[in-house]
Amino acid sequence: MKRFFSKIKSGFVWLGKNIKKPFIKLANSKAVQSYLGSKFHKTWLMLWDKYSFWMHIPLAMLLIFVMEWMSRHSFTEAWGFVVNHTGPYLFNSYCIFVALSIVFLSKRRGWWRVFISMIFIILGIINCVILLNRVSPFGYTDLYMISDLLTMQDSNYFSAEEAMLAITALVIYIIIMIIYLKKGKKKQNGKPFWQRLILVVALWVSLYPSTLLLRNSGIMTSYFGNLAQGYLDYGYLYGFSTSVLDRGMNRPFGYSKSKIESIVDEDSAYVSTLEIPSEDASQPNIVVILLESFYDVSEADFIETSEDPIPYIHYLEQNYSTGHCIVPVVGAGTCNSEFEVLTGLSCNFFGPGEYPQKTILKETDVESYADVLSEDGYSTHVVHNNGGNFYSRANAFSMMGFDTFTSKELLDITDYTPLGNWPTDDILIDGTLDAMNSTPESDFVYTITVEGHGAYPTYQVEEDPAIKVNAVGKTEEENWAWEYYINRIYNVDDFVKQYIEALDARGEDTLVIMFGDHLPTMGLTNDEVATGDLYQTKYFTWNNFGMEKIDEDLASYQLVSEFLNRLNIHNGNINAYHQTAMAEGKQRGTSEYMNDLRMLQYDIMYGDRYTYEVGTEYGPSDLIMGVNDVTIDSAYFFNGRLHIYGDEFTKWSKVYVNDEQVSTKYESGQVLSIKASDVKNGDTIKVCQVGSSNTIFRESNEYTVFDPNYVEEEEEAELEESETSEDADE
Repeated sequence: MKRFFSKIKSGFVWLGKNIKKPFIKLANSKAVQSYLGSKFHKTWLMLWDKYSFWMHIPLAMLLIFVMEWMSRHSFTEAWGFVVNHTGPYLFNSYCIFVALSIVFLSKRRGWWRVFISMIFIILGIINCVILLNRVSPFGYTDLYMISDLLTMQDSNYFSAEEAMLAITALVIYIIIMIIYLKKGKKKQNGKPFWQRLILVVALWVSLYPSTLLLRNSGIMTSYFGNLAQGYLDYGYLYGFSTSVLDRGMNRPFGYSKSKIESIVDEDSAYVSTLEIPSEDASQPNIVVILLESFYDVSEADFIETSEDPIPYIHYLEQNYSTGHCIVPVVGAGTCNSEFEVLTGLSCNFFGPGEYPQKTILKETDVESYADVLSEDGYSTHVVHNNGGNFYSRANAFSMMGFDTFTSKELLDITDYTPLGNWPTDDILIDGTLDAMNSTPESDFVYTITVEGHGAYPTYQVEEDPAIKVNAVGKTEEENWAWEYYINRIYNVDDFVKQYIEALDARGEDTLVIMFGDHLPTMGLTNDEVATGDLYQTKYFTWNNFGMEKIDEDLASYQLVSEFLNRLNIHNGNINAYHQTAMAEGKQRGTSEYMNDLRMLQYDIMYGDRYTYEVGTEYGPSDLIMGVNDVTIDSAYFFNGRLHIYGDEFTKWSKVYVNDEQVSTKYESGQVLSIKASDVKNGDTIKVCQVGSSNTIFRESNEYTVFDPNYVEEEEEAELEESETSEDADE
């Protein structure tokens, strides 16, 4: 063991020496030595030695400029921020100036100065890269998404090569900082430590009152109606800091039990005047479909297509209720549109860029339309062709009260988009039918698509696409991206048609509500879309029982409640609130509409839940993953592998031998195989559908392996040796 560790130590010494060589060579070069001996360098060192406190001012201003340059992908736009938003620029600089003050507590001021500066540079690089792939800037909630993104490498967000490049750069940075820590000079502090500590504490304490002062004066703000625009107007560092500090909901002014009672009583009084269907009345199935990144490109004048890419959806638009849907996000943040549609609550009340499914729903349940419809006797299901843990959905849907969730781990997905990074949506048809057929009751199904998801390639992918595209005034790369995207929604249109035909064939009354979760990440601007608003997508509907066509624009938090109202479904605290507010003519987004919604939302999610005392109480569910049983029917040894036969196997099926996971090969939806060396006769096996972080979503029956033709490897070797010996005797 000693020798082993000695070899490791020698390896690190060798690695260190080889890493140092190019740096030593650079340091000893004529150019570097000439600079080190120059008057300019000596003056520079003198300034940092004697006037370091004041030198932090231009350093802080430079760092903010560099961060804005990277975030905006433009030197000119970064300079525009300095000129046109001088107040926010200076306050962002002051924040870095305060952070840099930490260096005065250490003798290694140079090291700490570089370390702190690099933190801000790295934040700028992260935002720069993120904004190449989406519209929403980097926020604190994205840190909750790291585990989800790691499961998606070599896919849509970043490739394995990019991940390796980032890791390599990080390792080099760490090595350089370690060398600097060991070799860097120490500063002999002239002032006592307590004086320096008072200075640093005073600067940090000053941040709070200065922030309040600037907010009250209107120079800064505490709320971003448009997250991306908020970062542009008030600076990336301030925006990111706000996303860190302003999470969750603040207690609304006037919050009390009596206030909640008055809201709930008013809603109850209105609902009591409405028609309530009898218990014997038939209840139609209700299906809500999230259309990922869906955009009706006929609303963009610069897009020309060889034919209508979404003819069936346009047919629905002409014959059934439709309108624009005002969503809380642009280009990313699907789960926030999802949250509003399923709960009737507003993401505007949370911190900037916050994903409640990744924060508060980890701690508490929330009332949703699944709860409302469960109360009315519905079975409630979710079907999605992406990971069950992505956006913490398995947890979130349990907190929302759903009965089942069929994620990609439970679906036998074999078809993908041309880039191979997203499943096609046709798999959701059988997934939905299986969910609806699993129970005798009427069903509420929430289906989430992914086929339209970005990123969209800036090069030609399909040589002969179904839809030819001309993006007038755009670059060739942008045109390829639009052509790829439009051909994806062309396929989505066909999926919607097949999906509705399959539902209609069941012979049950059904209402389908489809909505776009956000516009695609295509760099669209307000003046390029017909609505003039990037936060407006579209919703479409279909029904087979003669529901009246009424077109109107709705916020995503109003969407389901409006259609439940048309079906005479009025129960539920939040549902009743929306129906009452809309009946009274209150306009979405106004303080008149939102103030009481904020009260109810705070009470249910953060407060004392007075709503449940005077209204209806709801709670989380014991969510079941999938609706079909995973089964093992038989298992046989063949060609050095155990072949396992059964049903409902997927690419995410893993075989467990005596409760230990072994390497599993997916052969088909009915066949898996494992190495013969991993199992023997008499062992117990089972198949588990496994999500990210090795989460087991569903298990098969246990099966005891017994193959009469099986011979253990050792026995087989002894048998061969015996046969060889007998042959020699003969």
